[in-house]
Amino acid sequence: MTEINHAPMAHKASVVGMLRRIEATIAAIPEALPLLALRFAIAVPFFKSGLTKWDGFLTLSNGARYLFTQEFSLHIFGNQYPYPAPILMATLAGIGEIVLPILLVLGLGTRFAALGILLMTAVIQLTVPEGWANFHLPWAAMALALAVYGGGQLSLDRLIGLGTRKG
Repeated sequence: MTEINHAPMAHKASVVGMLRRIEATIAAIPEALPLLALRFAIAVPFFKSGLTKWDGFLTLSNGARYLFTQEFSLHIFGNQYPYPAPILMATLAGIGEIVLPILLVLGLGTRFAALGILLMTAVIQLTVPEGWANFHLPWAAMALALAVYGGGQLSLDRLIGLGTRKG
């Protein structure tokens, strides 16, 4: 009579059990924490970029003026077009890159701020098309998640009754 070795089956069951426990532990993390992390993760690069556009309160930096008037162009259907009203666009970008991240960090108007970041990301993609994989795609994904799910429990939206739960 041959003996059946059940050790590989037992080992497989213990590995599956361990993976289920790990998954349950991860699933138990309150959704407020990853939403807070997303708010900070998307806010930091935009805020840092916004700081470079100003030389003082509402004083556009020379670098921002130069980039928007001389360097930046919109890449649409294989053609390049200069920015329309480049100083106005630089000013709006600079304001958006300061105000929207602050709103995201506070969790105030989270969905609208995230939509603003998503729109800015689309314009940035048209301006710097080669940045899609390293920057624009992750930014768009983070902004979209925040637009859909809101700021979570750890947000001013929730505190003042604006944040509605998705789902």
